[in-house]
Amino acid sequence: MAHLDVYLNRDARTAKSRPYVVELQSGLLDNLPTTVIAPLAKPQSVDRLSILRLNPTVSVKGTALILLVQDLAAIPRTLLKAPVANLSPQRDEILAALDFLFTGF
Repeated sequence: MAHLDVYLNRDARTAKSRPYVVELQSGLLDNLPTTVIAPLAKPQSVDRLSILRLNPTVSVKGTALILLVQDLAAIPRTLLKAPVANLSPQRDEILAALDFLFTGF
């Protein structure tokens, strides 16, 4: 598993509006049984105005999605299967969103 890998959302309750999740945890911690993820939402499914710095738009397979950093969660690593994409080209925006979430800057 690699930092910023994207996986299918396997939760049947949320997969329609949030089809993917992105792994945010460093690959240096791959031996931990859990990992931190955040959902990638379809823009039309976000019922509130997104905050640009907190919720950057990313592209997965040509589809624009909104990263919901404020909805991050720790899940068992075994729930993630094969990655479908990687968001490393948008690393700076994603790290800025995490920084904004935790520090307000």
